[in-house]
Amino acid sequence: MNLESLKTEPRLLLEAKLNPLAGTRFQPTGFPDLGAAQYKAQEQQPDGTLKSVDMLLVESAQSMANRLEATCWDEVNQCPVAALAGFPYVESTLPDGSKTNSLLEAHRINSPYIVNSTEFSEIEAAIGFQKNKPFDRQKLVKALLKYDPSSLLHGIFLEKIGGVVRLPRVLTAFVEARNVQSVASGGVKVDRVQPGTSEKDTVTHYGKAKDGYGNVPYHREEFSGEIKAYFCLDLALLRGFGLPPNGYEFLATLAAFKIRRFLTEGLRLRTACDLELTELNSTRPSTGEWKLPPMDEVEKELKRLLLLLKENLGKSPFPVRYNPKVAKTKEAAKEKEQKPPAEADETPGAKE
Repeated sequence: MNLESLKTEPRLLLEAKLNPLAGTRFQPTGFPDLGAAQYKAQEQQPDGTLKSVDMLLVESAQSMANRLEATCWDEVNQCPVAALAGFPYVESTLPDGSKTNSLLEAHRINSPYIVNSTEFSEIEAAIGFQKNKPFDRQKLVKALLKYDPSSLLHGIFLEKIGGVVRLPRVLTAFVEARNVQSVASGGVKVDRVQPGTSEKDTVTHYGKAKDGYGNVPYHREEFSGEIKAYFCLDLALLRGFGLPPNGYEFLATLAAFKIRRFLTEGLRLRTACDLELTELNSTRPSTGEWKLPPMDEVEKELKRLLLLLKENLGKSPFPVRYNPKVAKTKEAAKEKEQKPPAEADETPGAKE
């Protein structure tokens, strides 16, 4: 993968044009208290005037961060994908024997199922946070590269260790649509047992319509519009990590792998949001000449760099065992630390 042309660039920005795989409608992300995230943007026209454009958030940056992370995991075999064989991550065994890990947990190695283990003390010592002292970020970078290198792209906030133990995202992505129009539709859930439920007849022999009995009509809103996915790789931040030899190249290639695999296999965002890639371009560098390599080329380079970086990487996976008692001990220590000191006795005549 050609990184030479990016050596002085602060950002790599890719834009991917997407279309619904079938038809013209798609279902965006939604929020219980907001619904679809619609907004208006101002676009400058060739004559210099501004035009209001109807916009829609199709997939948020938070969701895309998790989707890009999922490209590293093989759900069938419950391990990293073949291209990342030997890739470090932290695996936690729960009391019932089931497992979770830092590639899947929302808060990565800050997950309570990882932090609340006796083995986590090794990672904490490597991070090197000391209360009331300046924090050495290079120790954090080195520790994450050893135990969970993907978090260097994903970003991390280890507030369970200290409020300053954090890194911003290096790879950010989101999907939005412009010139959108709402497509209203609906349907009815038909009850084959007792279809004659109405608003007045809310209680039947079996139960109420609101509980799913009888015929239940519903509304549905989808959208049409021009969809684009945006990927921003912060090369300046990545270079500022002070990584060991081949570390910068490895993480940049890992980012390319995540993007390429998402665009190849991860575009079914929801049941009614199945998309396909129609065009992929780089807008930073501004020349637009840099191209994202095909998957086979990226995978080959990723495997090569993993071998070269082996001495800087830790065990795969690094095993920990979640222990609820550790959580209670930490909570008790935290409460004791936050408890205000007893007030001095200022009663007249008190013993000095």
